[in-house]
Amino acid sequence: MYILLARPCDENGVFLPPGSPPKPLSDKSSSDWTPYRNRVEFETAEYLFAENQTPAGQINKLLDLWASTLKKHDDKPPFADFRDLYKTIDKTPLGDVRWQSFSVRYNGERPDTDVPPWMDQVFDVWYRDPREVVRNMLANPDYAKEFDYRPYREFSTDDDERQWKDFMSGDWAWDQADIISEDPDSHGSTFVPVVLGSDKTTVSVATGNNEYYPLYASIGNVRNNVRRAHRDAVSIIAFLAIPKTTKEHATSDVKFRKFRRQLFHCSLSKILEMLRPGITKYEVVRFGDGHFRRVIYGLGPYIADYEEQVLLTCIVRGWCPRCLSSRINLDEPASWRCRHHTDVLVEEGTLDALWDEYGIVGDLVPFTNDFARADIHELIAPDILHQLIKGTFKDHLVDWIEKYLYQMHSKKDAERIMDDIDRRIAAVPAFAGLRRFPQGRGFKQWTGDDSKALMKVYLSAIEGYVPVDMVRTFRAFLEFCYLVRRSIITEKTLEQIQEALDRFYRHRQIFETLNVVSTFSLPRQHSLQHYIHLIRLFGAPNGLCSSITEAKHIKAVKEPWRRSSRYEALGQMLVTNQRLDKLAASRADFTQRKMLDGTCLSAAVLEVERLRALNLTAPDEAANTQAVNTTVDDNDDNDNEVDNGPTNVEAHVELAKTLQRKRARTIAALAIELSIPHLSNLLRHFLFGQLNPNDPRDLSEVPLAYCPHFDDKISVFNSACSRFFAPSDLSGIGGMRREYIRACPIWRNEHPRFDCVFVNTNADLDGMRGMSVARVLTFFSFTYKQELYSCAVVRWFDTIGDLPNEDTGMWVVQPAHNNNNMPHISVIHIDSIYRAAHLIPVYGTRVIPAQHHHHQTYDIFDRFYVNKYADHHSFEIAF
Repeated sequence: MYILLARPCDENGVFLPPGSPPKPLSDKSSSDWTPYRNRVEFETAEYLFAENQTPAGQINKLLDLWASTLKKHDDKPPFADFRDLYKTIDKTPLGDVRWQSFSVRYNGERPDTDVPPWMDQVFDVWYRDPREVVRNMLANPDYAKEFDYRPYREFSTDDDERQWKDFMSGDWAWDQADIISEDPDSHGSTFVPVVLGSDKTTVSVATGNNEYYPLYASIGNVRNNVRRAHRDAVSIIAFLAIPKTTKEHATSDVKFRKFRRQLFHCSLSKILEMLRPGITKYEVVRFGDGHFRRVIYGLGPYIADYEEQVLLTCIVRGWCPRCLSSRINLDEPASWRCRHHTDVLVEEGTLDALWDEYGIVGDLVPFTNDFARADIHELIAPDILHQLIKGTFKDHLVDWIEKYLYQMHSKKDAERIMDDIDRRIAAVPAFAGLRRFPQGRGFKQWTGDDSKALMKVYLSAIEGYVPVDMVRTFRAFLEFCYLVRRSIITEKTLEQIQEALDRFYRHRQIFETLNVVSTFSLPRQHSLQHYIHLIRLFGAPNGLCSSITEAKHIKAVKEPWRRSSRYEALGQMLVTNQRLDKLAASRADFTQRKMLDGTCLSAAVLEVERLRALNLTAPDEAANTQAVNTTVDDNDDNDNEVDNGPTNVEAHVELAKTLQRKRARTIAALAIELSIPHLSNLLRHFLFGQLNPNDPRDLSEVPLAYCPHFDDKISVFNSACSRFFAPSDLSGIGGMRREYIRACPIWRNEHPRFDCVFVNTNADLDGMRGMSVARVLTFFSFTYKQELYSCAVVRWFDTIGDLPNEDTGMWVVQPAHNNNNMPHISVIHIDSIYRAAHLIPVYGTRVIPAQHHHHQTYDIFDRFYVNKYADHHSFEIAF
């Protein structure tokens, strides 16, 4: 493998001496905005077309209004009308990979009479050259620092333990490099795996169930955080044909079913044929860091749901696409499927025997057989969304719980229990990034996001209504999901994954014992046993999940369709995608040339100041130049967001930038507002602790006479912002995430909201043993002896027991009280706050009244679970 060193070369493929600097990516000046005239023109085009998706008529209206304000200055807006704007975008040379098409029609045997209509139809496939798309990705300077040029094996610095993260850390890329290295001409090259994904998507059920079949491509070299962040590292390369026929022929016509599958495979083979020469012989490509390198391509993992996997691997539905386990008992040990073994079986066996004994559709050939080093059975990627979240959780476990309740109770009692479970789900307190279910789980159409959100709160909702083993089944499954979703997976994590899987298999037997299900031979649930193997092959599964391609559906298919006239929409969708690619390529180019620093306005101000320094600015123009305020007020209604800032802290909390002027301005007034008469004393104890950090006494034991007095002004805030490293959750490229912790008397003009937080109490202990949970009653700041203190008034929770609850895996807490049975309240510095915590009531057998509102939950219940399933970061810290 070490022979594939990704050595820089010149444009002719001649290797450069070590340390040779790359040529500049562009020889254009920093003032060359081609095809735009200036920054305003580019950002106007980007805003109207890409960001706001403004319809053509509204673009014209806006430009007319703009022109009317400039007429008196004898000036004009950046574009004359929408056609001028579109024409300018179309002139962009960057990112230009044109769409082309080919047609396919059935040419097999036809019946003498009653010819099915599909046999006469012509099916068009639109595609772009995947080789050019991949070359554009390789040349994108945005990825230069988030790019792996060669396969590697990574070990932790602490204990030399193997770990898997990005795709190139897996064994598959390493093994492929070994095979490629057998050719001496490949030495020094860069291996570029092409990751593919496809899935049908419906853009409108109401207007005729319009379906499209997009095919996407990415490269394995970009790191998982880039691929998950959708920074143009996943690109649409084709719209596949969707043959349709009458319901009669769709279910009974063997020829139609075979043609549909053959059309899929021959289309993929045709689309990808431009990659074929570069799979066996290197070509020279320019990379985003400016260097040229020799490149050897390879077909990499294929992202697909189970139905698509069946089609890809040419197997019978109900069988596993990766192993030879019988569909009757999928969990029995079996060897792996592979291309060579399948070819031998097809050559020796009959079609019926292949179908019945091996689950192979013997008269189909996978498209991968047309490409060197490609085995479709090996390339099937893990799919967290469809295998775990939609499959095992939603379609299996949640459905089994409902079946159990109706089986064990009368219909009336089962409905009463289901209603209470819904009310329990609805009673869950608000939390940053957590979707609420005001009506419980009783919604008609489940999306992947619905399932993800429900997973976080479902466990406690069923406790008390189902046997303990069912609760433990959910616990084991959830822990499995959160472990495989980690951004870095170590050998120890693999052991934890296997242990969780073993518990899941053991506890799920309760469903079979009670006759809720008759078999566990379910392909998506069976896939769980392959995850450890797939992690070793491809790295962390969160970089290859179908949620990545489903999210791309929105930008590449659904939004372009909505922007179309609906008449022959595909052609318009192709143009929209091409323009979006051109705008993205322009932004990458301008960013790399440092032309997009700041904002349009700030850049204009700097230019005016520069000209003024050269005495080139008119006095009145210079006088009217104002400083630009680029401060963003983070005290908005969004509870959490991606943070694209650098990874420079593990966690940091700061107060909102907007103080509440209508709230208390002194400690005495705040004590009245919060109904905490002794708040002044709590503040004095806090100040003593801040001024005497080495005093070993508990602050409550320090006599007030030793504590400083403070009677000056304070500033009260309704929220604080927590910024922390959470790469397993939706985060920025650097893995940072930002959330807002609320402490509001009135939230959204409806009800109070006082969030809970994790507070660091012992840095020497890990997880919950080193943290406490508290509820924030308010945030405030004050200045004492010229030192600014940012604080929170919190009510503490006591942790019950020394271990998490055995059934749910979550720690249990209860509101803390002092010796006089008063709530335990303190003033703490916000630096001790780690991030927001989410608590869920321990419902037990308690029935939730219909009048209960979620904002009352923290005040009514006396025991809570610390919800480690609230998000992946909570799972990492609340153990």
